[in-house]
Amino acid sequence: MKLALIGYGKMGRMLGQLAPEYGFSVHAIIDINDDFAKAKGADAVIEFTMPDAVVGNVEKLAAMKLPTVIGTTGWLEHMDQVRSIVDRNGTGLIWSPNFSIGVNVFFRLVNEAAKLLANEPAYGAWAWEIHHDTKKDAPSGTLIKLVDEMKKAGYTRHIDVSSNRAGRHPGTHDIGFDSAADTITLRHAARSREGFARGALKAAQWIVGKQGVFEFTDVLFGDKK
Repeated sequence: MKLALIGYGKMGRMLGQLAPEYGFSVHAIIDINDDFAKAKGADAVIEFTMPDAVVGNVEKLAAMKLPTVIGTTGWLEHMDQVRSIVDRNGTGLIWSPNFSIGVNVFFRLVNEAAKLLANEPAYGAWAWEIHHDTKKDAPSGTLIKLVDEMKKAGYTRHIDVSSNRAGRHPGTHDIGFDSAADTITLRHAARSREGFARGALKAAQWIVGKQGVFEFTDVLFGDKK
């Protein structure tokens, strides 16, 4: 299968290195100011760029009927617009605040913990993360998703949310529940970008030939066929 990469920073280069393991050859690399026509003929596209570029990139790719994986974060206020573009063009798109398989399992563990403690008022909650100092959005899309999972599980009390940006840290997320009697801490710590790249390539395999807007959980857990 032919893969087009939109954005060729550290993540794009890693995707290119790992692509053959997932049955892809790199068909096109499109970086800043490159012509998107180079992507024509690709079986799938993976986009890792900047939040303010996502809508325009989706518009161009959907017009060419190219199924796309969006790895960029920080653009979800435009989700309705992106969904409309994809539906209008009859193509496919997968998005996620985090393409790490481990993080997506972590979402479910946090949801279950919040559900079990939703009716235990002695337990307060916090959500914390740290990332490298070049990450643009804070809190991260992953932390926002974790807090949303807690709320969806019925945890309606205050959740204290905080973020740090420093050095070259690939990303750690903590969810905690604390009472006078004890503390429960759930943690996911990324070791490198490789987990994100492998998840995005798994999503690219899956989206080929599909129409509609999907989340990575649909790929991993079959939430939506």
